[in-house]
Amino acid sequence: MTSPRSPFPATGRSWTDLQSEIRSRSGQDLAWRDGRTPLFVFRNDQATYEVGRDAYFECFSENALGRKRAFFGIASMEQDVLDFGLDLFNAPEGGAGAFTSGGSESIFIAMKAARDAHRARVGQGAGTRLNIVVPITVHPAFDKAADAMDLEMRRAPLREDYRVDPIAMAELIDGNTAAIVGSAPCFPHGVIDPIEELSEVAVAYGTWLHVDACVGGWIAPFFTRNGRPTPDFDFRFPGVRSISADLHKFGFCPKPASTVFYRDEADLERATFKADAWPSGSFSTATLAGTRPGGAVAGAWAVLNYLGEEGYRDAAARLAAMVDRYCEGIEAIEGLRLWSRPDVSIINFGSDTLNILAVAERMMARGWLPGLTRTPRGMHAMLSMLHDGQAREDYLSDLRACVEDVRSDPMQSSKLEAVY
Repeated sequence: MTSPRSPFPATGRSWTDLQSEIRSRSGQDLAWRDGRTPLFVFRNDQATYEVGRDAYFECFSENALGRKRAFFGIASMEQDVLDFGLDLFNAPEGGAGAFTSGGSESIFIAMKAARDAHRARVGQGAGTRLNIVVPITVHPAFDKAADAMDLEMRRAPLREDYRVDPIAMAELIDGNTAAIVGSAPCFPHGVIDPIEELSEVAVAYGTWLHVDACVGGWIAPFFTRNGRPTPDFDFRFPGVRSISADLHKFGFCPKPASTVFYRDEADLERATFKADAWPSGSFSTATLAGTRPGGAVAGAWAVLNYLGEEGYRDAAARLAAMVDRYCEGIEAIEGLRLWSRPDVSIINFGSDTLNILAVAERMMARGWLPGLTRTPRGMHAMLSMLHDGQAREDYLSDLRACVEDVRSDPMQSSKLEAVY
């Protein structure tokens, strides 16, 4: 039975009234500010949040679609952001990028560029179905892109360390492979795929390698600069042809903001959508979206400049220390173990003796939204600084209590299923 449809408002209402209702409706949300959600919101600190928010509203009405014709300030800030990313990811001279609305869009246009590059290289038209070779842990955004562009998804298994097996990936490549993909890190298990080895595969087969660094891209390099061993994943490897990296995750920028970078400006041109058949003249965008919020560009530019390398290194140090405390706390609970040692800030853990879904169900009853993985069955969280301090202490305390409760329950049943 469907819910009753809300009628169009007959009269206007005051902002005071509307604000009150917004707050009332949002009052039913999970207590995300207390670190009760394992994803969706990413926070460095209050000052960084306020810089991004205030910069966003400085350019609230500007439209990034018109950055070259009307909003020149947005154009200059966007180019700065892209230049910062090209520098961070060791792009060669001639590299280029685009500012997008999120990881799904960044991935989509990268796959479009890869498809068109393959067609140009082998002289194929649209009639031949192409494929992309991916780890089984790859983000569903690739499935979305493949569905839209009629690409076959070929999924490679993982090694024992939960990173994709490059040998298995190579075996799936054929003459119709438009791209292979690695993650930095993968969302389910939080580990960075062996990008150097995948680069060697890509070079050997003449295939495009895309690195999905939507989660780790804007923060993992600062783990490395702080001396924390973190696998490299960027353009220093010659096979890497494109990289997606979300600003609104661990760049700590306002949503919606992501980036995609190409080794060669010609690939940005391949990703660009062009039309010239209507009465208003030529139209082109390097993104799937046309209109884009200028505030997102201004917010990202402001946050990147506010933090700078020093600020991001500080954020990376605090984030790494917090992740270590979570790992230590989880491993100290009898019956639990990490499925993988996180390379950045995603943790995934489970149990060989307990029904971890029953533990998760009890955590939900205590007000936590449990992230879950299906293979292996586990609990999952993408940690940001919202999860530190009291949130961390409460989480580990409740987790220990829930584990003990499940241990004493011979049924250990649960109706939960892993859902992203």
